Amino acid sequence: MFMILNLSACVTNTTGKSIPKADKEKALASHIQLGLGYLRNKNLDLARYHFEKALKFNANSPGALNGQALMYQIEGETDLAEQYFVKALAQDPGFSQARNNFAIFLFQQKRYEEAYTAFETVSRDMQYSHRAGALLNLGRAAKRVDKIDRAEAVFKQAVALSPRLTQALIELAEIKFNQKEFAESKRYLDRFSSSSRQTARSLWLSIRIEQVFDNKDKIASHALALKNLFPYSKEYLEYQKSIEN
Repeated sequence: MFMILNLSACVTNTTGKSIPKADKEKALASHIQLGLGYLRNKNLDLARYHFEKALKFNANSPGALNGQALMYQIEGETDLAEQYFVKALAQDPGFSQARNNFAIFLFQQKRYEEAYTAFETVSRDMQYSHRAGALLNLGRAAKRVDKIDRAEAVFKQAVALSPRLTQALIELAEIKFNQKEFAESKRYLDRFSSSSRQTARSLWLSIRIEQVFDNKDKIASHALALKNLFPYSKEYLEYQKSIEN
């Protein structure tokens, strides 16, 4: 019995020496973290080295498979990226970080229905440390599949979880504007502006809201900011078209 337990707690490296299981798991985790760190710094060669090292310790490691998927995604190898995301989730269906990454990948591939379903699953994980961000992404996917009521609900939930999540505020402001609830749209936009720098999107929405309220001074101010800060944005082009008509 002792020999069986002892053997199950060790692995053998290339030199033929046994590595304790605890050391193996520590090395595996270290290689995954190093790989992710190099990915963030766009050092793909070193990221690949560490993910491959991790997979030599455990070919079925969800963390290493997720890392490989992210690496292939950055490299534009979409088929390989998807294969590794699927492998990671097959090993650990509850691995919310990998599922969130896969959902982002699907969204970027314009596979919005699949992305929506994946983000829904992630958003139900109450222990996921980036749940507010997953809710934000769920709302964006919901908009793409014309589930506006669901989008509004999850954007509000995202703000409740993370009040400084300004991207959700601008999304809510735009939804309310499209619903012709202009006063509420402006309230969300004011909250956005008080805690975030103006963007082309927020300035263009500000112009349209002030047009509703016929506030010419603010229209002119926002239009000048849009022209000076974002002269080549699609929002500035839309503004120019609006004043030509």
